[in-house]
Amino acid sequence: MKSAATEPKITPDVVKAHGLKPDEYERFVKLLGREPSFTELGICSAMWNEHCSYKSSKKWLRQLPTKGPRVIQGPGENAGVIDVDDGQAIIFKMESHNHPSFIEPYQGSATGVGGILRDVFTMGARPIAALNALRFGEPSHPKTKHLVGGVVAGVGGYGNSFGVPTVAGEVNFHARYNGNILVNAMAVGIADTDKIFYSKAKGVGLPVVYLGAKTGRDGIHGATMASAEFDDKAEEKRPTVQVGDPFTEKCLLEACLELMASGAVIAIQDMGAAGLTSSSVEMGAKGDLGIELNLDNVPCREEGMTAYEMMLSESQERMLMILRPEMEKQAEAIFHKWDLDFAIIGKTTDTLRFVIKHGGEVKADLPIKQMGDEAPEYDRPWVEPKKPAVIAAADVPAPADLGAVMLKITGSPDMCSRRWVWEQYDSLIGSNTAQIPGGDAGVVRIAEKKAIAVSADVTPRYVEADPFEGGKQAVAECWRNISAVGAEPIAVTDNLNFGNPERPEIMGQFVFALKGIGEACRALDFPIVSGNVSLYNETNGQAILPTPAIGGVGLMRDWTKMATVKFKTDGDAILLLGGHGSHMGQSIYLREVHGREDGAPPPVDLAKERRHGDFVRALINDGAVTAVHDISDGGLATAVIEMALASDFGATLDAMDHVRLYAEDQARYVLTCPAKEAAKIITQAHVKGIDVIRIGTVTADATFKVGGTALAMAALRKAHEGWFPEYMAG
Repeated sequence: MKSAATEPKITPDVVKAHGLKPDEYERFVKLLGREPSFTELGICSAMWNEHCSYKSSKKWLRQLPTKGPRVIQGPGENAGVIDVDDGQAIIFKMESHNHPSFIEPYQGSATGVGGILRDVFTMGARPIAALNALRFGEPSHPKTKHLVGGVVAGVGGYGNSFGVPTVAGEVNFHARYNGNILVNAMAVGIADTDKIFYSKAKGVGLPVVYLGAKTGRDGIHGATMASAEFDDKAEEKRPTVQVGDPFTEKCLLEACLELMASGAVIAIQDMGAAGLTSSSVEMGAKGDLGIELNLDNVPCREEGMTAYEMMLSESQERMLMILRPEMEKQAEAIFHKWDLDFAIIGKTTDTLRFVIKHGGEVKADLPIKQMGDEAPEYDRPWVEPKKPAVIAAADVPAPADLGAVMLKITGSPDMCSRRWVWEQYDSLIGSNTAQIPGGDAGVVRIAEKKAIAVSADVTPRYVEADPFEGGKQAVAECWRNISAVGAEPIAVTDNLNFGNPERPEIMGQFVFALKGIGEACRALDFPIVSGNVSLYNETNGQAILPTPAIGGVGLMRDWTKMATVKFKTDGDAILLLGGHGSHMGQSIYLREVHGREDGAPPPVDLAKERRHGDFVRALINDGAVTAVHDISDGGLATAVIEMALASDFGATLDAMDHVRLYAEDQARYVLTCPAKEAAKIITQAHVKGIDVIRIGTVTADATFKVGGTALAMAALRKAHEGWFPEYMAG
């Protein structure tokens, strides 16, 4: 093979800089039967890194439940596809953009949104909703405010400009994210079930077409950077962060959908991580075909780009397609109409080789299967996490002033209103949003009566304490949030954020969290159809809290029956479904009042979760309840206060101690109903073996009362709404 004399010499330091271990490089050399070119080394670095190959996680991902009666396409494609009846399909996925967002928060988070939107419309879907799950360091850390401001602005700037409503998500703070924030973006789209497009190349001698924006030098080594832990020089990696353009992406969406409708598209793949390398290798490897590219034809926005730079660039708003040759001119006209580049840069072959030509030279000639779906796979050593002791409720001291505790927890960084965040997002664009952020789940209409509900959930401190139970809880909470608005939970995407998998204790967290997630998904018939693994989330050896975010989708037959969290009527009965709680380990109360983060998290009874969720949905669909809220972080007191704050009402609750108010036992909901209907619901529940009791009344006097403790709702509202804007303005 011919190689340019100007290419750098490959040394052990160069190999290390590309993220390859010495044994991986030797494996690559053995595979080739010769030393690689510099471009080939770059391609191997891109395809064999953790971010693209899942080499540490494949073994365990295979054990997750991915099939079900509604699953059209599970993991392995750009996004998962679920049948929602009437010839409609929902296409969705969640991905991380953690490392780029820490380095450059605006562009990092913006391109995270752009990338996940492309994953969805690559498959022929029009995006209809976006979500995000954001985790930042402690508020007092000198970088946190800058990162919060940049990330939220980036998420909102891209999503709003593109024109997709952001309808749900979560934001949390913890010191363990000081050196490595998490930005997980999820997108949901809709398509006809008979018009879904896949990435598997088919046919020999067909044109490989480059579409969209021009290629620049931004984002080179982005995927490799995302597969390594940080050190104190993280900001020096800023050139590896891509720069996005949502307006170009919008044009790309419309051009792609128009081209798909023409019948010209055989296969399509967005250029995400590892850019042109990953997209072309994946298309060819899946289709058992070779790919030959001539980089002289790649549209470039910078002069003098090398083959190495073009293959590894992660410039945004780009696609790769295999087209029907007879429709090239028609396809080109569509893309030029949208002011986008269209260039035939190669062809499919029957050689199973990945061949790159540039300037009359062969820059790379590689076996395509081994670069793609036969990349290295590791069974990393792991140790089983030690289970912490259960904290007895009696050992958790009562507060001297219950009212002061309520104000403190309601206004704490993790429990306060996220209005400052979500008001920067357009939640209504498209005019189909039925429920905006602030409730249990976002709801978006997809037909006259039909809607989908979406939620993103995980409680990282639970996963840290007990990865198995914490993994179960993340799925169960997502299930509850979707059930709480009246939708049937139907499928899941995940974003598995962990530290360095080469450390056995971290790998143990991963293994047991996935065991818990898998068990919960099976028990709840909640299959995982797509997702992302993000490892090496640590800085100077300090790992993040294990954070397996779960994004769920539910189906609602009649959105007019949808439940919300806000109280509706003075005098309504307040019901507790699932009984009083007693588990205080890992609770918000324990952390915020006593400064403790210890103990076992609450166990998750999946049979109870299912039984309770099914019952709540039935009540909602029968119109029997006026408000619903699941109980999670902050326990019963927080749930009822949030319901009151969402309305103009107060509440009077029976006398309860701090344990009943702030225990975080699972499988529980707060319901309201007309007072005269309370006994009927309680009886219906008891017949099904479900514990429902009346615990209070909705009141018109704008006061929150528990036994002898009374707080003005105005004081609670000030605490709840005040923290975020005051923090960001300070």
